[in-house]
Amino acid sequence: MPVRMTLPSTFGARLEASARPLIGMWVCSGSPLVAEIAAGSGLDWVLIDAEHSANGLESIQAQLQAVAAYPVAPVVRVPFGDTVVIKRYLDIGVQNLLVPMVDSAEQAEGLVRAVRYPPEGVRGVGSSLARASRWNRVEHYLADAPSTISLIVQVESAAAVADVDRIAAVDGIDALFVGPADLAASMGHLGQPGHPDVVEAVLSAIRAGRAAGVPVGVNAFVAADAERYLEAGASFVAVGADVALLARASEALADRFIGDAAGGDASDRPSY
Repeated sequence: MPVRMTLPSTFGARLEASARPLIGMWVCSGSPLVAEIAAGSGLDWVLIDAEHSANGLESIQAQLQAVAAYPVAPVVRVPFGDTVVIKRYLDIGVQNLLVPMVDSAEQAEGLVRAVRYPPEGVRGVGSSLARASRWNRVEHYLADAPSTISLIVQVESAAAVADVDRIAAVDGIDALFVGPADLAASMGHLGQPGHPDVVEAVLSAIRAGRAAGVPVGVNAFVAADAERYLEAGASFVAVGADVALLARASEALADRFIGDAAGGDASDRPSY
């Protein structure tokens, strides 16, 4: 007899059940080993990125397998919100899907259809071939699939903030995630995610989500920013990234043990 499987709780279910905001970090290296190290850190969630990182389906699947032994929630960001791309990510077992650059409620509605089987959606049916159903070892997977998936949409443009009330009201959206870096760029403040206008836009998105009863998360690598958004009611925050932690820590080693002997100027290095 085959082993009968149950799937982990979704990120949306964990947010709903948690008495405090959930704190996480990015995993951008593409390494299952690094993903496993992050998964055992004690953080609540890890965000495996395929938009700005050299991650493909095979490496993401390996990372999902590496973190499965830990209580952490893996969230995966697709490169863009294409129906075929989303189908393939879901089929390798991504349960918590983050879609970047969602600018309108209509776009969000299309994404809801992309993660659902007909007649409610357009997701192609291949569960017997897919890790999503553990190759049909999850009983009733097709009927229960909507409850096994959390859809998170990324609000990261001035247009998205302008439409955030309607985006938050879309049935099937489990959470919003605000990206201050791209938001700053779209508002004419490239490289200034801490600009007062950008901060206010982020806060307005948090308020909109809270009013709609939808959790809102924020990317905030600067501790003061993370604390500000948590105080404002953010339900989840990403406070670091594997590659950034390694870059800054290795620079600190060089500064301490080599210093100016190498001819570098530590003041020129970014703080994030």
